[in-house]
Amino acid sequence: MTQRTWFITGISSGFGREMTSQLLTLGDRVFGTLRKSNAVDDLKAQHGDLLQTAELDLTDTPAIHRIVNDAFTALGRIDVIVNNAGYGLFGPAEGLTNEQIRHQIDTNLVGPIQVTRAALPHLRAQGGGRILALSTYGGQATHPGASLYHASKWGLEGFFDSIQGEIASFNIGVTIVEPGGARTEFRSTAGNHLGPDLEAYKGTPIGTIRAILCDPARISNGDPSKMVALMIDSVEQTPAPKRLVLGTDAYTMIQKALSERLAVVEAQKEQASSTDFSLGS
Repeated sequence: MTQRTWFITGISSGFGREMTSQLLTLGDRVFGTLRKSNAVDDLKAQHGDLLQTAELDLTDTPAIHRIVNDAFTALGRIDVIVNNAGYGLFGPAEGLTNEQIRHQIDTNLVGPIQVTRAALPHLRAQGGGRILALSTYGGQATHPGASLYHASKWGLEGFFDSIQGEIASFNIGVTIVEPGGARTEFRSTAGNHLGPDLEAYKGTPIGTIRAILCDPARISNGDPSKMVALMIDSVEQTPAPKRLVLGTDAYTMIQKALSERLAVVEAQKEQASSTDFSLGS
């Protein structure tokens, strides 16, 4: 396997840390961003100059562009951009604060867009590269009580689905990664970002997602190490896979959601065509 250089956001925990660890073990170089610089001191001690880091808040657009540019300057070439950083915000839409809503969209959607915008001139100049965008099956299917999280991920998928065709002629491949539940810190972190428990919503489906997030006995089936290994392997594939579905739950939820949406569309074929201008009119 050829040694590559990776730029990864959010490497302090979860998929980002697991990916960084696996890549460093393979001998690849990683430039990783994180909120607290000492979160990966153990990896730095073990792998030395193969790992470089920078503190970055994805809500800070000028900082994103500065750090991406600095990373390309320092490393000369970056083969893979991984938009990994993000978190879940759950609760009734009407109960979330304006600040919570803005922070969710800025972190999960605007941040990856800006990272990609900053990287594209460099990727074009070097003749190509890969971009991975970490979504979720929640970028295709929805649960009550996760409206803002879904909004951020559906927006993410729309952006990267569109940009796939926009930059393909520059030899830049894009893969949207759609994992299901995994044994990372995502669920406990999401539990810390719950909106208020509004009285009006007690006994509704939103109560279910709150119970899931707050129940330590519920353990996801997804193995982060196996999921990350497939993400890394996807970079070897040409052309880049447009989507990478990881986990039985992800497959089940996405297949169900797409089948239901397609059935609704098919049922409206005649009605849709009835709104066209008639020939000769």
